[in-house]
Amino acid sequence: MISKQRMLAILSRSNSGDRTSRICDRFLSSLILLNLLAVSLESIDSLSEQYSGYFLVFEIFSVTIFGIEYLLRIWATAANESSRFSGSFGRRIGYIFSFTGLIDLVAILPSLLPLLLGEVDLRWLRVLRLVRLLKISHYSTALEDLIAAIKSEKNAFGAALYLFFIALFVSSSLMYVVEHEAQPENFASIPTTMWWSLITLTTVGYGDVSPLTPVGKLVGALTAIMGVCVVALLTGIVATAFSNQISRRHDMFEAEIVAALSDGVISEEEMHQISQMQKELGMSDDHAKAVIALLRDRHAND
Repeated sequence: MISKQRMLAILSRSNSGDRTSRICDRFLSSLILLNLLAVSLESIDSLSEQYSGYFLVFEIFSVTIFGIEYLLRIWATAANESSRFSGSFGRRIGYIFSFTGLIDLVAILPSLLPLLLGEVDLRWLRVLRLVRLLKISHYSTALEDLIAAIKSEKNAFGAALYLFFIALFVSSSLMYVVEHEAQPENFASIPTTMWWSLITLTTVGYGDVSPLTPVGKLVGALTAIMGVCVVALLTGIVATAFSNQISRRHDMFEAEIVAALSDGVISEEEMHQISQMQKELGMSDDHAKAVIALLRDRHAND
C-alpha cells in the first residue's frame, strides 16, 4: 500500500527523477487543458446539441478523477512536514481552506451543484468549470511568485495605483465638464465618464465613445499620454519584482547548497531538501548538478 508521504510526493510538483510523479503531473495537467477545451466547445450550441453525450461522459470522467485526486490530497497532506500545523487534522484542514484546496474543491463543485440545487444556469456552470485552469498552480509556482512579487513591492505598486486613480478621477471630471453638453448620453455623469477614462488610460480605447469638442480632444490626448506612463510604470514594477522573486529563489537554492557543503559532505537528508527546492524551482537535474558542482569546487578552493 502506498504511504501518505509517497502519495503526497506523487501528487506534488515532480522532478525529473520521479517518473510516477511526472506521469501523474502530465496526466492531470492534460486533463485540465482538455476540460478547458471541452467547456469552450460546449458553449457552441451546434456542438453542444450534437455531441452532448460525449461532453457528459467526459465531464463525469473528469469529475471522478478530480474528486479522487481531491480526497487523496486530503488524506496525504497529513504527511506534509512543511505545513505550519503539527497534527494530521490541522494539516488537512489547512489544505482544505488553502488557495489550492479551495480551487480543487471548486473544480468538482459545478457537477455537484445540479444535484444539490436542482436546475442551474449552464452558463454559470461553464464559468465555474473554467476555474479548473487554476489547478495548474499545483505544478507551477507562477501564481505564488507573482503574488510574492507584488507583496514585496507593495509600496511602489500602491503608489502607482494611487497615481492611476488620480488620473482616472481627474480625466473623468474634466471630460464630463467639457463634453457633457455636446454628448449628454455618453458623458451623462462623472461615474459614466469613468468608463471612457478607464479604457483610455489602459490604452485599450474601444472607440465607442470619443470627444467631439477641441478641448475634449485635448483632454483625451493628455489622458492617453498619462495612461501610457502609468501602465508602463505598473508594468515595470511588476516585471522587476517578478524577476527579483525568481532571483531570490535561486539565491535560496544556492544558500541551501552552501550550508550543506559547510562540512564538506552533502548528507542524504540535505540532498533531499535540495531536491525539494529544485522541484519547487522547476530546475532540471542537469542545471542543479551544475550548480552543486560549481559550489563544491568553490568550497574546495576556499
